[in-house]
Amino acid sequence: MSIVRWRPVLHQPPREKPRFPPREPRRWNVLCPIRYPKPVFPASRGVSNNYARKALRIVRAGLAPTPSLADAAETEVLFSETFPLKRTQTVEGKISVRLDPAEGDGSRWRLAVGCNLQGQWVLHWGVTYCDDLVSEWDQPPPEMRPPGSIPIKDYAIETPLKKSSSALEGQILHEVHIDFDSNSPIAAIHFVLKEEETGAWFQHKGRDFRISLKDFIEEDNASSGKQGFGIWLGTFDQISSLLVKAEGSSSKPQETVGEAKVTKWQNRHIQGFYEEYSLLKQEYLQNFMTVTVRKSDKSDKNIVQFDTDIPGDVVVHWGVCRDNGKKWEIPPAPHPPATKIFRRKALQTLLQPKTNGLGKWGLFLLDKGISGVLFVLKLNEYTWLNNMGTDFYIPLTSASSSSIQTRQDGTANEQLTWTEPQDMRHGQAQDVINARSEASFIQKSKTGVSENSSNNEETNQAVVHAAYADEIIYEIRNLVTDISSGKGKGTKSKEAQENILQEIEKLAAEAYSIFRSSSPNFVEESVTDAESLKPAVKLCSGTGSGFEILCQGFNWESHKSGRWYSELSAKAKELSSLGFTIIWLPPPTESVSPEGYMPKDLYNLNSRYGNMEELKDIVKRFHEVGIKVLGDVVLNHRCAHYQNQNGVWNIFGGRLNWDDRAIVADDPHFQGRGNKSSGDNFHAAPNIDHSQEFVRNDLKEWLRWLRREVGYDGWRLDFVRGFWGGYVKDYLEASEPYFAVGEYWDSLSYTYGGMDHNQDAHRQRIVDWINATNGTAGAFDVTTKGILHTALEKCEYWRLSDQKGKPPGVVGWWPSRAVTFIENHDTGSTQGHWRFPSGKEMQGYAYILTHPGTPAVFYDHVFSHYQQEISRLISLRHQKKIHCRSMVKITKAERDVYAAEIDEKIAVKIGPGHCEPSNSPKKWVLTAEGKEYKVWEAS
Repeated sequence: MSIVRWRPVLHQPPREKPRFPPREPRRWNVLCPIRYPKPVFPASRGVSNNYARKALRIVRAGLAPTPSLADAAETEVLFSETFPLKRTQTVEGKISVRLDPAEGDGSRWRLAVGCNLQGQWVLHWGVTYCDDLVSEWDQPPPEMRPPGSIPIKDYAIETPLKKSSSALEGQILHEVHIDFDSNSPIAAIHFVLKEEETGAWFQHKGRDFRISLKDFIEEDNASSGKQGFGIWLGTFDQISSLLVKAEGSSSKPQETVGEAKVTKWQNRHIQGFYEEYSLLKQEYLQNFMTVTVRKSDKSDKNIVQFDTDIPGDVVVHWGVCRDNGKKWEIPPAPHPPATKIFRRKALQTLLQPKTNGLGKWGLFLLDKGISGVLFVLKLNEYTWLNNMGTDFYIPLTSASSSSIQTRQDGTANEQLTWTEPQDMRHGQAQDVINARSEASFIQKSKTGVSENSSNNEETNQAVVHAAYADEIIYEIRNLVTDISSGKGKGTKSKEAQENILQEIEKLAAEAYSIFRSSSPNFVEESVTDAESLKPAVKLCSGTGSGFEILCQGFNWESHKSGRWYSELSAKAKELSSLGFTIIWLPPPTESVSPEGYMPKDLYNLNSRYGNMEELKDIVKRFHEVGIKVLGDVVLNHRCAHYQNQNGVWNIFGGRLNWDDRAIVADDPHFQGRGNKSSGDNFHAAPNIDHSQEFVRNDLKEWLRWLRREVGYDGWRLDFVRGFWGGYVKDYLEASEPYFAVGEYWDSLSYTYGGMDHNQDAHRQRIVDWINATNGTAGAFDVTTKGILHTALEKCEYWRLSDQKGKPPGVVGWWPSRAVTFIENHDTGSTQGHWRFPSGKEMQGYAYILTHPGTPAVFYDHVFSHYQQEISRLISLRHQKKIHCRSMVKITKAERDVYAAEIDEKIAVKIGPGHCEPSNSPKKWVLTAEGKEYKVWEAS
């Protein structure tokens, strides 16, 4: 039996709609391997658990004279409330996969998938056919679908597993059977397993499980073929690895047309098998916490009694407040036994075990001048419990018996949420408190309280810049009018129109250079005489100065240390010295997945990367060294806190406590009551309906809050394919970022498994999204990355020039909005969904760091043996003032070499072939070189 650790991922996995790879990374598919916290066992089980004794530094002096339970029971009750507590524990089981011959003729087979854990299990599955070289799912034929199967759009089937009445303990409890004919054109069966109660998904090593039914045979020019290889390389492996390389590559794309290849699928001898896989599942448990406030007869104090049935160690993380503002503070000594002071912000008290061993209790003696107690519960290093996304609050003022009864009756409808395991070691609970205190400040902003104002010197400088910028804008308008009139009359040739467009690009770059050395503060200016001042030309929101060089400041594993902000902050000065001007930080919010891409409470900035204070510190540190900071914001989807009456996770908690009206209506998994989605659904979590005004207003306020409170300078926008770019325009206009870039990941065009030379349709879709944002944001140039993949891997450098002799990616059409890259946390790192060809990385960087667009460098490459070469290219880009709108002249694009000149300042060559720039009329000096690349500068 092979043992494989499976990772549960809450909610529904996404699906890539385009038919051909490389495919977009699925968040749910990449959360492996998992490292679960050790479970906390009660002492009655005989398992030692020293966590609390090690973690709590006990205050020895000034202990409170705590009364006994018997004494407390005789005093007058002022308040009492019982809170339901919902938490999880991890259980281990197994999933079985069996393939056997079915009854009947020899061509019938049966696939059985089973699970031995309790739950409502559903098989989410589909097939691929013999004529489809990629691993895109399709629905199986009707005769193959077991009873009770439900179609999911046009690509999958969901079939519930049936409970076996004859199964013994430890054996398979739930199972589903799929019968098929081995002579059918189906090449493979794919599936993942879903548990309906929790919404968790289970895969095999981060991939869809796949049962291959056919062998692949390829024949060249219809001649006798040779045995090929199976196509199962994983859902996201590169399409190029599916092809058998031809014996010699053409230097021209047209020369490959006649090289017809015949592809055949043949039946193979299917053999039965049986495999079991380890399964870790989180089960929900229900407990309670009763808090009772009594009047002490022996002193002028109140007794607060805690009583819970939770096994194991329970720590009360608490403080007091003296007014209705509910601001946390530490009460004066003496404190209860087993109490420590937590970062001078709160107390942590370990509750005592009950004499019957069924739970814990504690008594706190507090002055009557205190109006209330605030607390959350800590069960272990990773598990905290709060009250529906907020802190527990217990009033200490006297209450009538009727009001007490009212509160007790009201608790029947309350639910207490178990927060997803987080690293709370750095004061995150207190940061939740701080986050709530900001609500009053936000409210003041809404009612007209001013925030900041710029000084007169900045205003005067803006007016000076405006005068010069107005002249440039006037010229651009004249050129636009000229080219428009030329199109209407048909008098101008394409060459003339392109020359005018080039002039527009140069003028725009000149306008950008005005702002290159300074950055806008994005604050409201106090102008006493608005009519007397000419409005300053404002930098286009989200597009920066044009001279940015971006560093992705994390990889897929960065969350594991729990202190990534602190670790990266120590590298700020080094990153600045390397020449980076912007850094992209990971998602900051509380998240179901530790990487941050499954957000829950957007205002909770305590993540696996660090807490809110550490986030503020790292932003401040990067600002000190002259680097702007991008926040990674996930606006497409959000994980719910609670289930509705049907058991569907579509009710949100925290400050943005939306209901199912905030979810799109056309995702069948989350029963949203909003409008239809304006983009592609991300099935792992509820997709937010941005057409709802209250949703847009809340998200705008959240982005403004992040800018104001954290200090972010802009955004990296996750999965923007999921909603209309017009909404992005609204969000950017509201938050006024210095720079913004969207992740519009789409599949390139392929024919018979080979990448097409013309990728205009692919880059057009990205450009359409940018255009929908009204140009307020850029987008990652996935087109350029995909073309570089094939060009470098197959030695087909002719691909780096489109049919008009321009760069073939987005950078060739709209360079000022193209963020070029070769790797990121999804494509590279430990995920490797679409890894750049090994050993070719510096060729890729030689291309993007010398060409227009905004280049982005991946963290793993910055801190590797490539650092010195990357630094040299960045330095050269700065020295020669290459910017996002620089002009490219491609001088050679052949089979084994690509060469170009940029702004007549830099010449670059990549590929194994030979090419050098001509020294007439300019003299070129070799400045940088490495494996199969060279860069020259004009002297």
